[in-house]
Amino acid sequence: MLAKIQKWGNSQGLRISKNLLSDAQLDVGDEVDISVKEGVMVVAPAKRIRGRHNLKDLVARIPKSYQRGEVDWGEKVGKEVW
Repeated sequence: MLAKIQKWGNSQGLRISKNLLSDAQLDVGDEVDISVKEGVMVVAPAKRIRGRHNLKDLVARIPKSYQRGEVDWGEKVGKEVW
């Protein structure tokens, strides 16, 4: 498939057909990693970690001395039952 690099504002872009995206198992909004190897541009899906964070890594960063406490959410506004 041939495509043309076009200027969009201060950026350049490349339109990719829906069929090509589908074949690569990509969709609009997905992040990709773009690199150049021996003069060839390579577009690959970015490693997908749900929500961009790894829960085990986040939990490991909680200090051992952390003490949770109560949170005051303020006065009732509607028909909440406290």
